[in-house]
Order: sequence, then structure tokens, then C-alpha cells
Amino acid sequence: MAGTEDPGVELTPQQLKSRRQRNIAIGLSVACFAVLIFLVTIAKLGPGVLNRPL
Repeated sequence: MAGTEDPGVELTPQQLKSRRQRNIAIGLSVACFAVLIFLVTIAKLGPGVLNRPL
């Protein structure tokens, strides 16, 4: 088996473009979800969180 190269699957330019768009959409979705969780957490803590003794 040594010396044999497996070229793998060759994707068409349209498939590569589709993959890139899907990856961008997933990345934006994860980023938006993280921001949403952050904002909900801050909202639940309320403004009093800054008035506590250190």
C-alpha cells in the first residue's frame, strides 16, 4: 500500500461555493447564538450587578 496516492474526491467549483456558503451560514448562526446567550445573561443579571461590593 505504500506509494499509492488516493486523490480523494474532486469537488466541482459549484460544490466548493456551496460548501463555503454553508460554512459561513453555520458560523454566523453560532455567533448570533453566542451573542443572544450573552445578552440574555446580562438581562437576567440586571443593573444591580454593578452595585455590589468588591
